Amino acid sequence: MELGFTTAAYVVAAVLFILALGGLSGQESAKRAVWYGIVGMALAVFATLAGPGSGYWFLSLILIAGGGLIGYQLATRVQMTQMPELVAAMHSLVGLAAVFVGFNAHIELARVMAMDTDAKAVLEGFAALLSKKTSVEIAILRVELFLGVFIGAITFTGSVIAYGKLAGKVTSAATKLPGGHMLNAAAAAISVLCLIWYFNTGGILPLVIMTAAALFIGYHLIMGIGGADMPVVVSMLNSYSGWAAAAIGFSLGNDLLIVTGALVGSSGAILSYIMCKAMNRHFVSVILGGFGGPQGPAAAIEGEQIAIDSDGVAAALNDADSVIIIPGYGMAVAQAQQSVSELTRKLRAKGKNVRFAIHPVAGRLPGHMNVLLAEAKVPYDIVLEMDEINEDFPDTDVAIVIGSNDIVNPAAQDDPNSPIAGMPVLECWKAKQVFVSKRGQGTGYSGIENPLFFKENTRMFYGDAKASIDSLLPKID
Repeated sequence: MELGFTTAAYVVAAVLFILALGGLSGQESAKRAVWYGIVGMALAVFATLAGPGSGYWFLSLILIAGGGLIGYQLATRVQMTQMPELVAAMHSLVGLAAVFVGFNAHIELARVMAMDTDAKAVLEGFAALLSKKTSVEIAILRVELFLGVFIGAITFTGSVIAYGKLAGKVTSAATKLPGGHMLNAAAAAISVLCLIWYFNTGGILPLVIMTAAALFIGYHLIMGIGGADMPVVVSMLNSYSGWAAAAIGFSLGNDLLIVTGALVGSSGAILSYIMCKAMNRHFVSVILGGFGGPQGPAAAIEGEQIAIDSDGVAAALNDADSVIIIPGYGMAVAQAQQSVSELTRKLRAKGKNVRFAIHPVAGRLPGHMNVLLAEAKVPYDIVLEMDEINEDFPDTDVAIVIGSNDIVNPAAQDDPNSPIAGMPVLECWKAKQVFVSKRGQGTGYSGIENPLFFKENTRMFYGDAKASIDSLLPKID
């Protein structure tokens, strides 16, 4: 098929990807945006298979069918609570693909450069593209290839460790090997030396050494980040995977891969910045890793956790005029969103002002809580971001915290030695009454104690979140 068709198809696919990203910025347009992305990717795959230099159709179709089947199985079986680790796992595959494509491009480049002029004249596809490059262009290609492999290797091991932390298979504590950041700096220095070596010789040995160093950097960077900061890590790895794809797109001369990688890389970087701002972290600290650990002895917590039963919570809700609900990862684990939606419907039917407060990093993945509430048919207009609702807590009768810890932790403001010191939080303790739905007295995923649970106006509503909310429903009269 002509090159003109492939180019036109790539342009249309790129526009569809841009529309998809733009549509994902709002809940109302998100579903349509997903379809833009699906159509754009289908068009991109078809144009690539049908374009100039394509080959191995049978093998390509088998791989596409196999990948599609695996993707379908994952999409239908993975629970919403597992979405963060699924995203991390997908990022690892992007990084690994970048490494494989980079090495394949290196091998193909070496093969083409060893050919004589007559042999180069009959080449097709990527090999033909390589045969027409000048010495300067080949030098640039080596840099692009090197960067693609470097970023891809970091993304691969970093994403694997992030998956392990999110899935509970690797300790969520910030852990570094003896030497700490000096090890990362040494590995980065080795990679720079390998770039110079590879640029001048084109041999495979510096590429292999750099890959090993980059794999170590990815591993050690993410191991050095505490579990409380995993939402930032997920968006950061998303950015890395995009830049890896863009670098490989330059190597392959694929315009659509460059555009798509740049879109993913830039949007992931912007999201990482937003997450850092929401958690009062420095962006450079996130990129370098190794934050999220305590800075000194935490402040002592006085008082005790006082429990309350469903009758007490229901009585307070019946008497309240205004209610703010704060959902967290515990709500997702208990799959309590439908019960929460029904409670909201009953309270609003009684004329009460019910709203939801969403922290930017609630649920281990940006937007996690918004998706759950939308799935449960909670009206969009009562789901508010932290900055929109925080000042309303002093005038609120009841705040209900469902499975959250760090995002409602007053230690972020009061304890400079807390691992989350300075992080903006939902100031629910300023409400007249606070009820915390929680399984038990544990510190949760991040391992950080929460003084909110010990405050005089807080009562602990222990038990499974879904069962607890269900027990309230018949008592709201």
